[in-house]
Amino acid sequence: MEKLSRNEYEKAGDSRNKAARLEGWLSIVINILLFALKYWAGVVSMSIALIADAWHTLSDSISSVIVLISAKISSKPPDKDHPYGHGRAELIASMLIGVLLAIVSVEFIHQAVDKFHNQETAEYGTIAIVVTLISIILKELLARYSFHFGKKHQLSTLIADGQHHRSDALSSIVVMIGIIAGSRFWWMDSLLGILVAIMIGYAAYRIFIESADRLLGRCADKELRTEVMEICEEVAQSNKIELHPHHFHVHQYGEHKELTFHVRMPKDWEIGFGHEILIQIENILRDRLRIEATIHIDPN
Repeated sequence: MEKLSRNEYEKAGDSRNKAARLEGWLSIVINILLFALKYWAGVVSMSIALIADAWHTLSDSISSVIVLISAKISSKPPDKDHPYGHGRAELIASMLIGVLLAIVSVEFIHQAVDKFHNQETAEYGTIAIVVTLISIILKELLARYSFHFGKKHQLSTLIADGQHHRSDALSSIVVMIGIIAGSRFWWMDSLLGILVAIMIGYAAYRIFIESADRLLGRCADKELRTEVMEICEEVAQSNKIELHPHHFHVHQYGEHKELTFHVRMPKDWEIGFGHEILIQIENILRDRLRIEATIHIDPN
């Protein structure tokens, strides 16, 4: 079966790699600046929620470094040891981001519970409000940027990083609500720390499970099966035959996608004719859907 050339793989991965690098560096710079602002505001306000939120923001920079590394690895074309490319490096990186978020979540809960037991309070002021508002705006903008290019280039790491940015923006909103109500309840800062931890933990769960699910392999979704069946029907009608495609399996390697399925053919057909029919289907799948297909014949 004909495979895409090395140059074609390099061209396909260039725009994806560029988008990942740009998002990664932008995220690193903004997150380091926000970390410094939040940590300073947390120390001044004696707020565990703000300090924890600052470390959450710094963890975004770590995840962005993972994005940059995975983009470099996954952009490599297929080689002798990796005939399907290196695209699954993105999924492994996404799982690492999920683990990182889970660790941050546990640490938040630990610190918040300690502060509650010690009945410690925070002294919120204008500094805390301004810094938290800046964080909400910048993190939401980063999240939307990551989601946009993640979906456009089918980069799971950018989508995972966008979820990390979104969770940070949401945690900052929770902190803002607590700042407003904090003067009435001494335990508000501890409660905010726990709420932030729960939100981060949920984001970690979603990122890890989705990445692990894709890494293990999924069945072909209904939309893809429909498209493949329509292409098979198109080839069948042009050759005045019946094929009945079934038993679909998809293997995703970043942008590169491998599909295997079965078709039924009369057992008395010549091998050459059957092979020609399959080549027609494979070429159309490659041109229209950018899928490399391996088709098995069931004698009917």
